Amino acid sequence: MRVLMISKACVTASYRTKIAYLAQVEDLDIGLVVPDHWANLSFESDATDDRYPIYRCAIPFNGRNHFHWYPGLGEIMRRFQPDLLHVDEEHYSAVTGQAITVAKALGVPSIFFTWQNIYKRYPWPFSAIEQRVFRGSVGAIAGNQEAVEVLRRKGFQKPTAVIPQFGTDLSLFGPKEKPGIKVEWGIRERTTIGYVGRLIEDKGLEELMDAMAPLLRQDLDLGLIFVGRGPYETFIARWMKTQGVEQQVHLIPWVASETMPDVMNLIDILVLPSRTTPRWKEQFGRVLTEAMACGDIVIGSDSGEIPQVIGDAGLVFPERDAEALKHAIMSVVENPDLQSTLRNRGFERVAAHFTQKAVADKTYQFYRQILEDVQR
Repeated sequence: MRVLMISKACVTASYRTKIAYLAQVEDLDIGLVVPDHWANLSFESDATDDRYPIYRCAIPFNGRNHFHWYPGLGEIMRRFQPDLLHVDEEHYSAVTGQAITVAKALGVPSIFFTWQNIYKRYPWPFSAIEQRVFRGSVGAIAGNQEAVEVLRRKGFQKPTAVIPQFGTDLSLFGPKEKPGIKVEWGIRERTTIGYVGRLIEDKGLEELMDAMAPLLRQDLDLGLIFVGRGPYETFIARWMKTQGVEQQVHLIPWVASETMPDVMNLIDILVLPSRTTPRWKEQFGRVLTEAMACGDIVIGSDSGEIPQVIGDAGLVFPERDAEALKHAIMSVVENPDLQSTLRNRGFERVAAHFTQKAVADKTYQFYRQILEDVQR
């Protein structure tokens, strides 16, 4: 079985771990088409890059999501001769339309990937690209169950599988001695609640601040960490002073990806309080699996895919409900037995379902299913 994947995300070395696992499968030869850079991200070399062919291309509209495409893709496909093309892009993107059109002309079946969990009608030409992709592809991988429901509502009835685009690498993310990590970063509090992500309204930061304000005031050994950048930075800074909790709240600018495991080990309880809006809801929440891998307890709202990611390994509260979030945090802080149970469940859940290897294994099984269907 020969599979060629197209993925701009794979300029990042840690994302290519999934490809490296696929390259180890005995009856699978995999190749990767990737930009020579994406926006301001350079292609990151990795020790596993020699395990499979990588075709690095200069692309038009680099850094413009849904507009870019690959010159010379047909020649790459003729050289690699895949049995299946995996376009790791949304169904309404120009690159997906291009790739699936080229594949069909060469007689190669193709699949695409989607995170899109809200039903939307796209303007031309994206609506035309979407329909071309639906007609020309033989299946799809969705990052969450609601994305499958959106495809079905749009009339796409071909085989689908629910598999995250990438997993969590347990060689990078894992528990470290928290007291030592906290001392290094200047975190003094015994228990730290943390948020990691963009500092924007859609992420429910107001609910987190409303929930935490009384808890911080009544427990000086409780801390709150925000890791990220965004328009809410000034709002958070003003809130800290207004509530009189400046000493217990830590604002950490966005950090490099290789530093993220240390950041996750600063946190004892990670909160993802996302809000659903007419245009967006949480598609996965990779910070949840990274946190669970590091032994953090996770609490999330019921927006989008969050409850399915957490399962029974954490707590879920109704989105926009600050009081429910406060009680969820208190129930963890005040119950050591619950803390131990959730930490163990979290790590086990990531190991079973959300590692790069688990994602690669599920992806390979879907490849086999698709090719068996095509050959019938």
